[in-house]
Amino acid sequence: MNEALWLSQEDVKALDITMKDVMEAVEAGWRLKGEGKVELPAKPGVHPRRDCYIHAMPCWIGGEIDSAGLKWVAGYPDNPSRRGLPYNTGLFILNDCETGLVRAVMDANWMTTWRTGAASGVGALHLAPTGASVVAIIGLGTQGRINLRAMAEALPDLREVRIHDVRESQIASFLAEMEPLFPRFRYVACPTVEAVCAGADVVITCTPILADPRRIVRSEWLKEEVLCLAVDYDSAFDSDVMTGGEGFVCDDRNQYLWTQSHGVYFQDGYPREDQIYADMGEIVAGSKPPLSRGRRSALFMGIASHDVMTARLIHARALERSIGTRLPL
Repeated sequence: MNEALWLSQEDVKALDITMKDVMEAVEAGWRLKGEGKVELPAKPGVHPRRDCYIHAMPCWIGGEIDSAGLKWVAGYPDNPSRRGLPYNTGLFILNDCETGLVRAVMDANWMTTWRTGAASGVGALHLAPTGASVVAIIGLGTQGRINLRAMAEALPDLREVRIHDVRESQIASFLAEMEPLFPRFRYVACPTVEAVCAGADVVITCTPILADPRRIVRSEWLKEEVLCLAVDYDSAFDSDVMTGGEGFVCDDRNQYLWTQSHGVYFQDGYPREDQIYADMGEIVAGSKPPLSRGRRSALFMGIASHDVMTARLIHARALERSIGTRLPL
């Protein structure tokens, strides 16, 4: 009888997977992608409501990994404030590459949160200014918090965390959660976007992804030596931040250009094909050197290789610890 392992969100949380674990998995997936060993189609999706999406994210990772899977994930920006529900929800299906059989079905909310933060962490490892000690985070929800976990892992000299959110309640909630986790940092709540950017070595935007973005971060507010990291597509950084510095890096060139060609995101001055310095697969695999001076910008949309690598990690850890429920198929 064929069986699949079912892993709920609580099951996944019980595995005690660390940010370092996920960052190592994400980086390994990027390396294999840069070596041409990954099949990663751009994610198709449907959009039942304005500013909402439900995406399918399939991927096969070859090489020494040989794992495949699919994430079916929804993003609804109004869920937290209007319904008390998560922004992102979904399921991940892990397949056996030899037979095609389903080996596991698992919650994708924890996975999406942690691998997205981990991608930022890997980006900072390769692109942040040497000795980066000040991080600015704009948007203090789930991604703002997980990105701080990633920066704490990626930046050994990090000392100051500058924060900004349009909702005062988010600032208090962020501090209540993050200060006990990282008491060594100095936290500075800033009243404006300009103020939060002042003096930051890494600026991370984690605002809602919108079809009609406001683009609140101006290039004149940024240091000369800075990594600008967009976790929110093109919703926060002004277009010249992404096009006017030393170089622009995306997580996957094909997916970025496919998304741009469909006419919703990355319009109005965002980098075109000839303005992309590299994608992270090329940088991690060593075919393109990291950007090492000036203002460098990175835009990570979230790619399915991160999900497959994280799901593989989750599945292996669950088998080791006998966690989950076996379901007949």
